[in-house]
Amino acid sequence: MYLGIDIGGTFTDLVLMDEEGRVSTTKALTTPGNLEAGLFEAIDYAAQGKGLSTEQLLTRITTFGHGTTQATNALIERDGALTGLITTKGFGDTLALQRLKGFTAGIPSSQLGWYSRRRYPQPLVPRHLVEEVTERVDYAGRVILPLDESEVRAAITRLLEQGVQTFAVSLLWSFRHPAHELRIRELIREQAPDAYVSVSCEVAPSIGEYERTATTAMNSYLALKVVAYLRKVDGLLRDQGFKGNFFVLNSAGGVMPADEAANRPVALVTSGPTGGVMGSLELATAMGLRNVITTDMGGTSFDVALIVDGVPVVSVNHEAGGFHLSSPMIDIRAIGAGGGSIARVEQGQLRVGPESASARPGPVCYGRGGTRVTTTDADVVLGIIDPDNFLGGRMKLDRRAAEAAIEEQIARPLGLSVYQAAAGIRRIVDDHMADTLREVTVGRGYDPRDFTLFAYGGAGPVHCAGFGAELGVRRIVVPATSMVHSAYGALASDVHYSSERSEPMSGGGAGKAPWEGLDAGRIKEIFDDLESEGLEGVLRSGVAREDTEVTRSVAMRYRRQVHDLLIPFPDGEVGPESVRAVVERFEAAYEGAYGKGSGFRDAGVEISAFHVNVVGRLKKPNLVANSPDQAARPASREVFEPRRCVAVEAKIWQWLDLPVGQVVDGPAVIEHPETAVYVGAGQSARLDAAGNLLIDIQETQE
Repeated sequence: MYLGIDIGGTFTDLVLMDEEGRVSTTKALTTPGNLEAGLFEAIDYAAQGKGLSTEQLLTRITTFGHGTTQATNALIERDGALTGLITTKGFGDTLALQRLKGFTAGIPSSQLGWYSRRRYPQPLVPRHLVEEVTERVDYAGRVILPLDESEVRAAITRLLEQGVQTFAVSLLWSFRHPAHELRIRELIREQAPDAYVSVSCEVAPSIGEYERTATTAMNSYLALKVVAYLRKVDGLLRDQGFKGNFFVLNSAGGVMPADEAANRPVALVTSGPTGGVMGSLELATAMGLRNVITTDMGGTSFDVALIVDGVPVVSVNHEAGGFHLSSPMIDIRAIGAGGGSIARVEQGQLRVGPESASARPGPVCYGRGGTRVTTTDADVVLGIIDPDNFLGGRMKLDRRAAEAAIEEQIARPLGLSVYQAAAGIRRIVDDHMADTLREVTVGRGYDPRDFTLFAYGGAGPVHCAGFGAELGVRRIVVPATSMVHSAYGALASDVHYSSERSEPMSGGGAGKAPWEGLDAGRIKEIFDDLESEGLEGVLRSGVAREDTEVTRSVAMRYRRQVHDLLIPFPDGEVGPESVRAVVERFEAAYEGAYGKGSGFRDAGVEISAFHVNVVGRLKKPNLVANSPDQAARPASREVFEPRRCVAVEAKIWQWLDLPVGQVVDGPAVIEHPETAVYVGAGQSARLDAAGNLLIDIQETQE
């Protein structure tokens, strides 16, 4: 059997697959401060569902895939390790300067003019813990000044005296000549044998000293939290009979062995949300869909990504925690909008989010000490969520408490009824999410009508009728695993091993064709080296050679530009024709991104980095809809329709009782033991053969 688990801000989700590919799902409340407790509670529920003890279930598990927020939480809460940085003399302020990008890092483009919001992030490495040492290597990897080992030893001593827990080493041009960094690591371990050390030539071997230094520093900053957590979970699993492979979902869209993840904590920064994207990719491929908008609405956040022409959009350089990293990650946009988003009245206006009640204390209706109104409280009051059937009845919600809180905090101050106030909360959060979706589609030149929207997460199916219609998509897919979709992605993902090398190379200019001057022979050598490294990494994970697949790409730009585009390199032998083809792909991609006629061929092109991704294919789930013995018979209850602000008698269907092809016209609610799907007025839903709900939007809601 195969197990996938994702820990979110509110719920810990689990997907269990048997040897025939059939899946079952469950979830438990996340336990902040002791995440493994919620993880094992979910495993307990799964075991009970199979009539097994936890130990009996774990002994049957051959692969355990885990999406974790441990790195993300450490970064957000700024409670990582006390880290010391050793760098080249004269470059100690690299992290502080942030190439003048730090004060706008993470601010949406629409808010860049709000100067009051600009601020530098809290440092990962305080300036007094940055040590500069004598050494210098030039752009070609030639040693100009040898490493002064006496200075290094003194620097290490000073850092240890100040209580440094981990070390980061980032020297100028180290990716062209790594010997100095590797020697510094040896010297650190002479004085502190058990110290965690990150060297930039291994963590981020790419051009750009700021991004490389930030990536290396963050890797060490996150290390103690991530390593301790992975070791603890692994130990607890082994103690209860687990003998299989323990994989961790990384941010680039694959899984990696837990021991390798411990060496690359920075690769786990968006581990959890990436699972949903990969689960959507697997499902979209099975459905024959090429263009997909993925939306994950959980308890605390709303995460959005794009799949274009069957490939998730990947970012090579991106922002996390206020710093810019050089590490391939699926491009995921996140905002503070979820079931736990707090609603309040400020200066006579209703606002929702980004602050969240999370799992503890949670919404008012949870009855766990929460006192502030949330989106989930509004959904309960509107009648969309059944308070007696939450989590399949395992958790009863207090509707009266939610009504009283909305009356006191929202309705009375605004002069509205409780239902109008609840509808306002829902409409605001839906419109906020639709605005984000427009930014990542229309704002990047994509027409939402060309995409299918996937809605998942605990709250995504509840709200997709609102934000999907507002965006203007024609179809919404609510996956059969929507309530635990990120865990499904951790289960469905393949082993990925990414490697890169920065070796700047220029072509064209001065009247030449842009591909002239790009050395096909050298490009082949680089790709061959990276492919060998990637294959070795994947084969270590136990994947057979015949189950591997290699893809290559290059980071390209026009000469004298500073931003790259990641361009897929043609399959097959590397030669003059494939080099010309990749340049032509770059020119097409450039005009696609920046507008027709924006390219400037006469400037020539530059390749700044080479990337190889090796995929090891793992067993895939086989989703099949339930086959009920008799026709579904809906119940009904009053629901206050949030867009039209009227009470309606809505049909209430049970997802697991629906036969394949059953059409459900809105307004209606389709309940699942772990979520609920709201089908709005002017929409209809039907169940496909894999158990997914397909929602068609006939008209835009008013």
